[in-house]
Amino acid sequence: MSSRTGILLLQLGTPDAPTPGALRRYLRQFLSDVRVVDTPRPIWWFVLNFIVLPRRPARSAKLYQSIWTPEGSPLLVTTREQARALEARLAAAAVTTAGPKVAVAMRYGRPSTEDALAELAAAGCDRILAFPMYPQYSSATTGSSLEEVMRCLLPRRVVPPVRFVPPYPDDPAYIDALVASARYHFRDWTPDHIVLSFHGIPKRYADLGDPYPDHCRGTTRAFADALGWPSDRLTMSYQSLFGKEEWLRPYTDATLRDLATRGFDRLAVLCPGFLADCLETLEEIGITNRELYQSAGGRDYRLIPCLNTDEAWIDGMTRIAMRELSGWL
Repeated sequence: MSSRTGILLLQLGTPDAPTPGALRRYLRQFLSDVRVVDTPRPIWWFVLNFIVLPRRPARSAKLYQSIWTPEGSPLLVTTREQARALEARLAAAAVTTAGPKVAVAMRYGRPSTEDALAELAAAGCDRILAFPMYPQYSSATTGSSLEEVMRCLLPRRVVPPVRFVPPYPDDPAYIDALVASARYHFRDWTPDHIVLSFHGIPKRYADLGDPYPDHCRGTTRAFADALGWPSDRLTMSYQSLFGKEEWLRPYTDATLRDLATRGFDRLAVLCPGFLADCLETLEEIGITNRELYQSAGGRDYRLIPCLNTDEAWIDGMTRIAMRELSGWL
């Protein structure tokens, strides 16, 4: 009996539409995850339902409207394109008539992890490779997505074999793609300084053992070394803060303001933790933080796009998948 492998591209998620109603549904699911917010449930239930959800959906909807495309959410559109490209590459390399089937699984929103697993089952897949679209491990992203995969599989009478792609913060397949993108965008322009902005997490999570900051530093070192970039002309920072407790520092907005006041007039910002452009890159870094930097005296500010469907990254995804699928293809 022949076997077929299914690959799940695990992404964080996106609302169905840039409307307050869709954002309310999305934020309720996202912020109810104890791996994202670990405040005691009775307290958080009150805060979420009587403080956050009555106010935040309308504000978030306006931000999403500024980056929404005719095809829909940029994150979902791009992740689906990545899935199609990876599936085509693996089909060309497969020794069987049916190469791996690749499906997109959003941790929050649609297509859900359960929807993606059903798609793989319908395609005849009886073993699964879960491929997180988060190079740096965090409990709130990778951990939550992997937990959801197992939650959806455990009720099945026949639980398929599952492999998980391990974190790849300094994997050459990933770093090579980041460097290729940077070199392409620097081909006719050289920045005074580069900022690598990663999504933040509460500092307390790292103090409890989350390896995320170590992974971010590993990506930063590997990128600078491979690019041959001086360490004094590169800064790592964290963005997208939420709530009142302390998050990992330095904060991206404060970093950009400081660089502007110190006279760095040509600034490049990369967001290596995001593999597809989304609200946090296109709006937060591309619009809001650009305005902050320029209002503080900075001039030439360039957001380097995420890897998206760059050929170098599709090559990198293929290299990682082929390695983890050893013995299955």
